[in-house]
Amino acid sequence: MTVTATSVDESDQVKPLAPAPRRVWLERLLPALAAALFGVLLYVSFPPRTLWWLALPAFAGFGWLLRGRSWKAGLGLGYLFGLGFLLPLLVWTGVEVGPGPWIALVVIEAVFVALVGAGVALVSRLPGWPVWAAALWIAGEAARARAPFSGFPWGKIAFGQADGVFLPLAATGGTPVLGFAVVLCGFGLYEVVRLAVERQRTRSVQRSAAAVALLSVAVPVAGALAARPLVSDKAENGTVTVAVIQGNVPRAGLDFNSQRRAVLDYHARETERLAAEVKAGKVDRPDFVLWPENSSDIDPFANDDAREVIDTAAKAIGAPISVGGVVERGGKLLNEQILWDPAKGPLQTYDKRQIQPFGEYLPLRSMIGAINSEWTSMVRQDFSRGSKPGVFDIDGTKVGLATCYEAAFDWAVRDTVTDGAQMISVPSNNATFDRSEMTYQQLAMSRVRAVEHSRTVTVPVTSGVSAIIMPDGTITQKTGMFVADSLVQKVPLRSSETPATKLGILPEMTLVLIAAGGLGWAIGAGARKRQDTPAR
Repeated sequence: MTVTATSVDESDQVKPLAPAPRRVWLERLLPALAAALFGVLLYVSFPPRTLWWLALPAFAGFGWLLRGRSWKAGLGLGYLFGLGFLLPLLVWTGVEVGPGPWIALVVIEAVFVALVGAGVALVSRLPGWPVWAAALWIAGEAARARAPFSGFPWGKIAFGQADGVFLPLAATGGTPVLGFAVVLCGFGLYEVVRLAVERQRTRSVQRSAAAVALLSVAVPVAGALAARPLVSDKAENGTVTVAVIQGNVPRAGLDFNSQRRAVLDYHARETERLAAEVKAGKVDRPDFVLWPENSSDIDPFANDDAREVIDTAAKAIGAPISVGGVVERGGKLLNEQILWDPAKGPLQTYDKRQIQPFGEYLPLRSMIGAINSEWTSMVRQDFSRGSKPGVFDIDGTKVGLATCYEAAFDWAVRDTVTDGAQMISVPSNNATFDRSEMTYQQLAMSRVRAVEHSRTVTVPVTSGVSAIIMPDGTITQKTGMFVADSLVQKVPLRSSETPATKLGILPEMTLVLIAAGGLGWAIGAGARKRQDTPAR
């Protein structure tokens, strides 16, 4: 039998299969989709929900996506994580002004998260990477709290932990330490799972890596338990009976400003109703009364009718009232708290220092006016900043003041306590944001501040939710939204300072330095690896 050889054409040779286009797209889209979904999961951990623990799987997933990737991939995935988190969290910023400002704000704020993502991808190759990665997140929060336009700290991880087991850590090092513990625990949780899977596959893992992973989960939890003795609601300087007035507004939204006299009358009327209950013996007479921000947008120093309304209310209740007013003095427009005595009239004032960009002043006014003239008409005149901490001395009781937006800034609350405040008030106006989640997010901030500085915190709000918060972060009384109401309670006064109050900015700066050290180590290690790799 003769065997005849046949030639095989090159086109018939077996070639490696190219990946299907659909598979390539899936490999690219799935991490991007997962990054956005993990961001949404982080958002769901924030108030008004009490699902604080969801922050842990959110950061575990974020760590899973970033570990071992290039910094460029980390940048993109971090940006998508930031969008997933911040778009729903900050939707309230567009309630009355439309989606433009909301989206613009989120697009800018997500850049900080993107930079953190790039940094986490770099340090994820280092030993003990969860520590470096968590410190980088706090460094990103520190940057967001300062820039642009004096910063926007909304969405700090600590502000989602008012109901969580980590809350006592706020008393040790403030919001940076509380946030660091949560993020570290989340990254550590992923590392524990990763090493467990690796051990199943290879039957071995480095003991040092396993130890760091376990400690990343255990230390934050143990630290929170150890910090519990710092949290107390016991009186150190006696007690006072305080009244919080919520007068309500005629309508929600920006139009409430056109009803300034009605808003003032509502708060005076609720105060006089409370005075009648006091006279009838139904409630205790308060030592002082707290009205919210913008309760008198008619300047009582320049308008006799507003002065008379406030004076009548103070005399009816028989106690000093802290009134939130808008006043013009020396050509400056000021968001001012005024302590109004029933016998002597206005005695002390505090001018808001951290004013809100695009709400109380308009940065880049000419450029924004060229884009949309309606936006400039919303802020016709810029407010000026105050320069001194707000502490009212009310018959020997020192009440610290952090007006609305200021509660988001560590320094603006802390310096009232270092200036002697025995309790804190956060007068606010949330009527602009209707029934959005904003009021609950801000209320959670005040709960964290209560524990951070071990002070009673009162939150008088024009339209709700107003509340009284004990030094341990517990809400003892609160109102509904868009109802007229008042809260009266005997609250403890305290003068001792927590470690967080004493240390001030030091914990945050320490974590920023740790983040910089880890980033420098990762960049240096990458550069040495490239030098050691022989050229092809």
